Amino acid sequence: MNEITKEIIDEYRSRGYNDDLLPKQANKRTWRALNYFTLWQGSVHNVPNYVAVGGFFMLGLSTSGIMAAILLSGIVIALAMILNGAPGSKYGVPFSMLLRASYGVKGALFPGILRGGIAAIMWFGLQNYAGSIALLIIIAKIWPEFLAIGGDWSFLGISAPGLIAFLVFWAINMLIGLGGGAILNRFTAILNPCIYLVFGGMAIWAVYLVGFESILAYVPAKVQQVDAGFFEFLIVINAIVAVWAAPAVSASDFTQNARSFRDQATGQLGGLMLAYLLFAVSSVCVLAGASIHFETDTWNVLDIIAKWDSLFLVIFAGTVVLMTTISTNATGNIIPAGYQLVAVFPRLTYRQGVIIAGVISVIICPWKLMENQDSIFLFLNTIGGILGPVIGVMLGHYFIIMKQNIKLDSLYVSEDSFNYYKNGINLIAFYATIFACILSLGGQYISVLSALNSVSWFTGVIAAFVLYVVLMKLDEKRNPELYLSFR
Repeated sequence: MNEITKEIIDEYRSRGYNDDLLPKQANKRTWRALNYFTLWQGSVHNVPNYVAVGGFFMLGLSTSGIMAAILLSGIVIALAMILNGAPGSKYGVPFSMLLRASYGVKGALFPGILRGGIAAIMWFGLQNYAGSIALLIIIAKIWPEFLAIGGDWSFLGISAPGLIAFLVFWAINMLIGLGGGAILNRFTAILNPCIYLVFGGMAIWAVYLVGFESILAYVPAKVQQVDAGFFEFLIVINAIVAVWAAPAVSASDFTQNARSFRDQATGQLGGLMLAYLLFAVSSVCVLAGASIHFETDTWNVLDIIAKWDSLFLVIFAGTVVLMTTISTNATGNIIPAGYQLVAVFPRLTYRQGVIIAGVISVIICPWKLMENQDSIFLFLNTIGGILGPVIGVMLGHYFIIMKQNIKLDSLYVSEDSFNYYKNGINLIAFYATIFACILSLGGQYISVLSALNSVSWFTGVIAAFVLYVVLMKLDEKRNPELYLSFR
């Protein structure tokens, strides 16, 4: 871990950076492995993830194939989070500043806005709407007349009760987001035992109802035969990993708090693997078992909870779903959005950034996005295709080009920063990103690239990583003195 002295902090602060963007000193990096073990548990078990698993059945994969794909996805996600979070745990620097190392001071604004200003805010709104449905189910069980409020009135497709539930849940999420990482750690400590109790219990319930053999043999009514191959297997892995495209890009927003690389690596690997083991079993068992039991394909875990007769179980399970959504929103969405808005507009504070992001998340009407599974799949694939290349560039720059060494002055001292890349923009990073985006997303419009589009995250990461490293190595041969100054 590099020593960040008070003199260095004061120097950077004198140049206009607020405390939210400054490197963290060693005494402020207090997160241990256990903090990272609990950090992402709630982010795995959320409503959109369960809806996505329902879509995987429609690809023709067997239940055992889906479970295997989910487990492998957990490994890929853990590696992405650990590796892209490595510079954060070494230097105590947030994502928005680390982007400057590979894209340049000015160039970092574009991918930063894509992650914090678009992906994070859209996901924040989507998760808020998903959670508000769970809140609505709980309220309706306690107060059935609530659903009749407003009669047939609706606002852009959402009813009065739905809008009230959405705004209430949005406000709760905003409070957690404004509290930052300290509040989040306390919240996840309460949440995690409940996750295993509820989703583990639901899996046992499903197996008890229909039997594990029936679950393994389950095929949706609309799928005539299970004939999916290896490519469909990769599509499933890509879709699951794409959910994490945004958090993986900004992993340093959390690893900057780590006591060491080992703490964040062991904590995230253990936490994500355990979470995805439970998710692999529970998601398949619950969705397949409920579909068999209720004799209709059921992809939304909230629809299953709503059919239970026990008021206590509906309230308890629904509350845990609400809490997982809050955890997901804080870790993956509103906290990164707050940091990124501060990076773009340095006069803002982190809390002001959170408020602005929260307001925008309401304006975009996120309930429109969850109207069907196709829209969610398209959204995940697009986000993965856009942010995958950014991860590829960041990994290539830190591990290959910089050999895990970053000159902090090049990120914070403006005169040095603009000498780092001409006019503060690393054009090579943009060439690699744009080319990789064309490969990963072009299949939506160019048939010959359709296969690459189906595995957009992998396409984007690999293509950007390889092209960026090759072009930067060629440029280093032409300008060796410049690259020595980088390090």
